[in-house]
Amino acid sequence: MNEHRSPADGKPYVLRQLGLLDYQTVFSAQRQFTDTRLPTTLDEFWLVEHSSVFTQGQAGKAEHLLDAGDIPVVQSDRGGQVTYHGPGQVVLYTLMDLRRNGWGVRAAVTALETAVIQLLATHGVDAAADPSAPGVYVQGAKVAALGLRVRKGCCYHGVALNVDMDLSPYLRINPCGYAGQPVTSTTLLGVPGDMAEIGAALATQLAAQLQYNEQQLAQGLPEAV
Repeated sequence: MNEHRSPADGKPYVLRQLGLLDYQTVFSAQRQFTDTRLPTTLDEFWLVEHSSVFTQGQAGKAEHLLDAGDIPVVQSDRGGQVTYHGPGQVVLYTLMDLRRNGWGVRAAVTALETAVIQLLATHGVDAAADPSAPGVYVQGAKVAALGLRVRKGCCYHGVALNVDMDLSPYLRINPCGYAGQPVTSTTLLGVPGDMAEIGAALATQLAAQLQYNEQQLAQGLPEAV
C-alpha cells in the first residue's frame, strides 16, 4: 500500500532497501506503483542490486547488443539504449511525482547526475556529466548510467552506479549506444565503501539535491505490488 502525506507536511520520502532482485520484478513493480499512486503518495527511492541482465531502452537498436551470450535481455520502457546491470552495481530507482514537485525531466536527470558527481567528489574523484550522453564520467570512462520514464506526470527508473562489479559484460554491448565506451567503477576509482554504504550515500545526496527533508526507511517492495 502506498504511503501518503498531506500538502501541509514537509517533504518526506521513502527509502526502500530491496536487496538482490531480478530486473523484471522490480520493473513491473515500478510501473504498478506509478499507475496506482495518488496525488498524496510519498515519493520513493528504491535501492536494489540486480542479477546479470542487459536492458534495452525504448528506442534501443539491436546493433548495439553485440553478443548477449548467456545474459538475458529485457526490453524496458526507459529512455536510452542498451545497458548492463549486475551484482556489485547500486541501482537507485526514483519514483517521483514530477508534476507535484514542479520539476521537468531535465531537472530530474540533472539531480541524478549531480548526486553521483557530489558523492564521488567527497572522495576526491573529479566526475562530470555530458549533455550529449546522459550519465556520469570520470576521465571519459562511464561510472553511472541513467534513464527515466514519465507517465501521468510521475517518473520511475533512475541511476545505476558501478561499485564493485565484473565490468566484462560491457564488452558485449555498445554501452548506451556508444561503441568502445570505457566503463569504470567506484572501486577502481579508489572510493571506499561497500554496496550498502555507497547506496545510502547516493540516496542522501539525491535527497539533498531535490530538497527532501525527511527519510522514512522501508524494506522490500510496497505491499500494493
